[in-house]
Amino acid sequence: MDLFEYMRNKNLKKQSPLASRMRPENLEEFVGQRHIMGDGKMLTRAIKADNISSVIFYGPPGTGKTTLAHIIANTTKSHFVQINATSAGVKEIKEVINDAKDRLGMSGERTILFIDEIHRFNKSQQDALLPDVEDGTVILIGATTENPYFEVNKALVSRSLIFELKQLDTNDIEILLKRAISDKEKGYGNLNINIDDKSIHFLADAANGDARTALNALELAVLSTNKDENGTINIDIKTAEECIQKRALNYEKNGDNHYDTVSAFIKSMRGSDPDAALYYLAKMIYAGEDVRFIARRIVICASEDVGNADPHALQVAVSAAQAVDFIGMPESRIILAQAVTYISCAPKSNASYLAIDKALHDVRNKKICSVPDHLKDSHYSGASNLGHGNGYKYAHDYEGHYVKQQYLPDELVGTIYYEPTTNGVEKKIKESLDRLRGKR
Repeated sequence: MDLFEYMRNKNLKKQSPLASRMRPENLEEFVGQRHIMGDGKMLTRAIKADNISSVIFYGPPGTGKTTLAHIIANTTKSHFVQINATSAGVKEIKEVINDAKDRLGMSGERTILFIDEIHRFNKSQQDALLPDVEDGTVILIGATTENPYFEVNKALVSRSLIFELKQLDTNDIEILLKRAISDKEKGYGNLNINIDDKSIHFLADAANGDARTALNALELAVLSTNKDENGTINIDIKTAEECIQKRALNYEKNGDNHYDTVSAFIKSMRGSDPDAALYYLAKMIYAGEDVRFIARRIVICASEDVGNADPHALQVAVSAAQAVDFIGMPESRIILAQAVTYISCAPKSNASYLAIDKALHDVRNKKICSVPDHLKDSHYSGASNLGHGNGYKYAHDYEGHYVKQQYLPDELVGTIYYEPTTNGVEKKIKESLDRLRGKR
């Protein structure tokens, strides 16, 4: 690197966006991803020991994939090469590989090849990498926002360790924002900035786990806010809202408003008001609520409040919960809305919910009753000598697949736990059960 190139890179770094300037340069500065990073974790040990193998970092934007690659570049003694899959082709890949072979042959120096957005490589481009990743000519570090098991060559995946990065939590992003405000070399430590904790928390929370989004919003707030007469840049919640293009909601994920909103959401579905339920669903989605949390509430409501009045409700809810788990946002909003409107409009019954609670009450508060002998297991030698299974009537041998027989323990004969309503499908269940109970 000559003097002019050095000065150009130095000036470019000064002029680069805040999110780029504040990118952690070593493991000590890295924030979040505690499930794969930290003392004793395999990835951390490998980076510190400069013994990294081919890896693919997979996760949402702004979670640290490229940052980890740069930390490896700053730590390793290997030659580090970075390309972007959106602009590189097979020609560039072969040039990198040929240089890596020459380097390895002449000096024994390894080459680490970092490919950002590796999922954008087509099959032939990925195939071009495979032999040299397999024989160790290059160590591959791939970064992708797409599931590599779907978007990356299976042979390449099998030769790499896959690390999934999660959305950063709000506290992690707050740490990065405060660091940017105080850092005198790369951030705004030389400016007099007045921003309260509420505004910092809002920026961090509204970023939905994306550190880059939060830092970009902070940068816009600083650059677009005039200094007051004392030379202070005052950033309040209104400015924060404008800079991240999101209105602040009174919705703390561990606060009263969170529980109030969830309560109203469930009660609206129970009360057969799809419009209200959709409003509270939208509020939770907008606030960044975990879609899996929302889906679990819908599943519970489908069983507790709809039950056998419409048995399909539980199927719809469970299918929605499974779908949002692998679809993700923003499309999951559609799946959740379908489930919410179905549950809201379905006929209601809490008979199953009441029934199990009645049965549990008896189990907890009454003497545990014995199983009648004729219902006991008889699939072993000597069971008949004990009277187990003797006199049991197999229901399918009788007309209508029903035969009058005692099933409850002696002490509970005549007890009724399940009392079906006359709503929806449960009306037919009630009619059928009433007929059978009349024969007992």
